[in-house]
Amino acid sequence: MDNTPTILLSLVFVIWICIHFLRSTRKLPPGPYPYPIIGNILQLSGIFHESLAKFSEIYGPLMTIKLGSKTTIVVSSREMAKEILQKHENALTRRLVTDAASALDHHKHSVLWLPTLSQWRNFRKLCKEQIFSWERLNASQGIRQEKVQQLCSYLHECCIIGKAVNISDAAFTTSLNLISKTLFSIDFAGYDSNSSVEIKEIVSGLMKAFGAPNVVDSLPILRVMDPQGIRRQAKFYLEKLLEVLDGIINQRLQERRSSLTYSRRNDFLETLLDLNEQNGENWSYKDIKHLLLDLFSAGTETTSATVEWVMTELLRNPGKREKAKAEIQEVIGQSKDVQESDISKLPYLQALVKETFRLHPVATLLARQPEDDIEINKYTVPKNSQILVNIWAICRDPGFWLEPESFIPERFLDTEIDVKGQHFELLTFGTGRRICLGMSLAHRMLHLIIASLLHHFDWKLEDGIKPEDIDMSEKFGATVKKAVPLKAIPVLINT
Repeated sequence: MDNTPTILLSLVFVIWICIHFLRSTRKLPPGPYPYPIIGNILQLSGIFHESLAKFSEIYGPLMTIKLGSKTTIVVSSREMAKEILQKHENALTRRLVTDAASALDHHKHSVLWLPTLSQWRNFRKLCKEQIFSWERLNASQGIRQEKVQQLCSYLHECCIIGKAVNISDAAFTTSLNLISKTLFSIDFAGYDSNSSVEIKEIVSGLMKAFGAPNVVDSLPILRVMDPQGIRRQAKFYLEKLLEVLDGIINQRLQERRSSLTYSRRNDFLETLLDLNEQNGENWSYKDIKHLLLDLFSAGTETTSATVEWVMTELLRNPGKREKAKAEIQEVIGQSKDVQESDISKLPYLQALVKETFRLHPVATLLARQPEDDIEINKYTVPKNSQILVNIWAICRDPGFWLEPESFIPERFLDTEIDVKGQHFELLTFGTGRRICLGMSLAHRMLHLIIASLLHHFDWKLEDGIKPEDIDMSEKFGATVKKAVPLKAIPVLINT
């Protein structure tokens, strides 16, 4: 009697047991003991990144937690971040797709979520060449100058009537019109218009849904129920924003097809529609809309949040504000407007922006998903686990930063630390192939706005509010913003 099948089945069974045993005995980084099914979810009360930071003080800069069924490796030091993100970059190009990002299949068309394959590379190359290259940014600086001048005109009007300005809203409108002008050759809103408020509510709602802690990401079995309604919220705001983009695209298509005297615009939409006509398979309208959505939402919320944090810290620290104003006055002179070419001559301005990035990172966690097992310090980071680099904890590490809770721009004056992805103590824009596409544009726009706000205006708080009384609490989403918006009254200098 031939026993070959039985022997083969037995051999397969033994191999399976061996593999299962080896997997179960892999040495994971230390961490708190997880409860069945829910893991450590109930132990992470309060603000998520702060809870992770407290646990890292006990278990170290590389630790394991269980978020439901998801094994999560938390990185909380610059040394460990560099070890993982630099040494193992090729295995960490994938982002874990959250349930919210799957709404309307956004993750299948979004440059933020696509795997680093051909379509992702096409998107990145196109954006770099058509928007974010050095040549394109230099060519488009007139647009940014125009938008900042419009902001200053609005602030001048507020000066005359003594009106307090919502700093975040003003910066959002400026960023919104910059992005819309670059992408579509149109302004989306005015500073006192309802349209700006509506767009901000849509973008803020979408970013909040994308950044909200979602139990479905930890317990996928609950996906059908969507118990917190986060995917439904994401779907609602995605539909709203895609509807806006649909209207713009359809109007442009109609103009291109019906007008014999159509005058081409020098904007990104024109380039995208040309690509669709040449190669509709690789550049479908759905791909175009989701790419525009990424650029639109990411480029407005983060800039306005950072401007608000910078101005908040400068109002709380009048000495730092006066030092920045004196530098700008010395380099530029009172009668001139700030130019982008001036930024490199303003080291203190650059330092205070870096210090704001450190103290108030608008993205507190950098997430990756390893495609293979990774060995770190004799520990195993398993394939398909989730890696969370706690940027907030790294930026407040007392082992590296002197007085980490204090706003001290001077710490960046005599150092080469920057935000371009090579210094792992300040990963504002990420690192490696997944580094933020719009970093160069954000750098120019942030410094130009802040320098202009300081150069032309002094600022005071509304009556009865002292600098030390400014509410510093945070509101969380994909972007960390002030929970209570900063309002301040601009005052013309030398008036």
